[in-house]
Amino acid sequence: MKYFYLLFFQIILSFFLQAQEGKQFLSDLSVTKNLPLYTTYAAAMERSEFTLDEGYHFLFYDSTRGADFITDNAGDWHLTFQRGSKHVYMLKDMFKEPVITASYSDIVKYTYLPFEDIKIDVTFLVYSSRIAIQEIAVTNLGSEKTSLEAIVSLQNMKRAFHDIAFDKGKNTIVFSHEEPPDSWVTSHNIPHVTQVHDLLLFSHPPDRMSSQSEIGKGPEVEGSIASLAKVISCVTKLEVAPKSTKRLRVIRAVRRSEEEQEKLVATAQKLMREDLDKYVKEDEKLYSSIPLPQFDDSEKKALYWSAFTLMRQVMLPPEGKSSYNYYVFSREPQWGWGHGGQVFHESLTMLAYAAMDPLSAMNSQRVFRERQLADGYINYRTGPYLDETIPYEGQLTTSAPWYAWQNWEVYKISKDKKFLREMYESSVLFYNYYVKNRDSDGDGLCEWGAHAVLECVRDGLVAVWDKVGWPSNFEALDLNCMLVQEEKALSAMALELGLSSEAKEWEQKASERTKKINDTMWDEETGFYYHVDKKNHSFTFKEKNDLKREEIIGFLPLWAGIADQQRAQKLVQKLTDPKKFWRTYGVPSLAADDPYYNPKGYWNGPVWVEWNYLILRGLLDYGYTTEAKELVQRVSSNMIAHLKKDHTFWELYSPDEQWAGHNKTYIWAGLISRMLMDVAEH
Repeated sequence: MKYFYLLFFQIILSFFLQAQEGKQFLSDLSVTKNLPLYTTYAAAMERSEFTLDEGYHFLFYDSTRGADFITDNAGDWHLTFQRGSKHVYMLKDMFKEPVITASYSDIVKYTYLPFEDIKIDVTFLVYSSRIAIQEIAVTNLGSEKTSLEAIVSLQNMKRAFHDIAFDKGKNTIVFSHEEPPDSWVTSHNIPHVTQVHDLLLFSHPPDRMSSQSEIGKGPEVEGSIASLAKVISCVTKLEVAPKSTKRLRVIRAVRRSEEEQEKLVATAQKLMREDLDKYVKEDEKLYSSIPLPQFDDSEKKALYWSAFTLMRQVMLPPEGKSSYNYYVFSREPQWGWGHGGQVFHESLTMLAYAAMDPLSAMNSQRVFRERQLADGYINYRTGPYLDETIPYEGQLTTSAPWYAWQNWEVYKISKDKKFLREMYESSVLFYNYYVKNRDSDGDGLCEWGAHAVLECVRDGLVAVWDKVGWPSNFEALDLNCMLVQEEKALSAMALELGLSSEAKEWEQKASERTKKINDTMWDEETGFYYHVDKKNHSFTFKEKNDLKREEIIGFLPLWAGIADQQRAQKLVQKLTDPKKFWRTYGVPSLAADDPYYNPKGYWNGPVWVEWNYLILRGLLDYGYTTEAKELVQRVSSNMIAHLKKDHTFWELYSPDEQWAGHNKTYIWAGLISRMLMDVAEH
């Protein structure tokens, strides 16, 4: 009994220490611009919306800029201080540059010294999709009273602010700006707000409000007559006694044209008294459930926590057609294709995110089930205002079949039997739809169908697609590996639900497909797996052996457990060849010795985090722990380098140098957290 109580105490203490460590790390930071921390902020899921949503990136690392909060279309938020003739805005002019002291998905705290004896502490909260709050504390560290001016300004480098009106009596500036939709939004009939009405509300009566027609030049216009401006400013004079602090609060809020200005003002005025620290406490509670691997350095730890911030940040609440929470690829910047809704391959991120919030991860998967057709079909893209089906040659395009596997992996974290029962039924329907419609010759191996280039995930600059032929011409290696994992996941789900006979049937299907892949798609000569011609199952389509292009998909038989030990050894030998795949910063999507290889291309060279994650899982399953840890080290080192450089995550990374593209704040980069978790367990 004594041993039992001791063990119980150790377990409770372990959970307590884990929660405390999570709190301490993100609530008690000391992060300079040269440390790897993600610094884009958007509202918490419960206070967010799809159609009018402003996020902010904290640009605190450019010596020619200030501690700015920048946006893609809504203008940049500046803070400047002037004392006497000295004007301090840029980092290079500050006595001490900004240091971040706390950072979560919706809030950041930082401190700096514009002058040697003046300390500035700022709390910036994206309260909702409509409202952001900046609280500024000015502390006089000196021994004498000081006078200075705090200048808050908005600057729009893309297009002018308009309909500007100043009201000193109400401490407000009202204006508007435009956020035109891109072609993807208009072509998909996604609702958007082009004309946005803005409010700036100040806690203290401003001494001067003004606007400028051009950035850095042009006369200031004060009063209520300005119509167009690139800069809007408010100046507040402060008298600060020695060893004392003066506080200012600035709120920016936005609304649609049809909504009432008075309601927006009333909401903003109420938030002038809001306790911002309570939002830090809410985040601490949310983040406390995240597992805490042991890291060998602080930079990996920062990468790990930053990845969860990214994943949490892109979650949005039920809206439109979606009865459950869902995600977008990116909230700031907000670009059309990245703001449409969910796709199976981006949903791989749920395998990491579920460790933070299993309920919203499950609900994100339920969005697919909710929209599923009676025959099992699920849209290519599913969002609150989108059912993207992309008809092509008599078929509807769907997403790559990772569905059952994702549902099973999320269940393994949540242990929610209700979710498992729901998603088993849905997953069976989708699997049956897929194999019925993607095996045109009935030989038990499937090909990509409908708009196959989109359906296969690798939707641009693929060596085989560009140099050999359209995907539907081939029995697809990657697709059939995914289907093996679907069959294995369905077997595991059935067994967990007590459906033993169904579990055996699914296991038999996986075994049969595994044999077909090994018999048909393995090339003993090169020790690798490839697509084969659908008509004759050879590696030749137009020219001899033209399908023998060494792409990243050749390693999926490790992830799916298809390769035997001998084949696995040959795959790992090829994987760890530095002339091919074992590059400085991870595994490229195409072998480096292929003439089509481009480390800054798309699917012909760059490192995609989610596909490196699949390879990692295969390495661990086959016992290649050393190689798995080395892979995570390589991938994470480039991601860390970019977080230190631009404090954001990217869609893809170069395997050969510290370069990243094409889209930033991209959801599936968050899978690095799962990679770090998985290797920490071995």
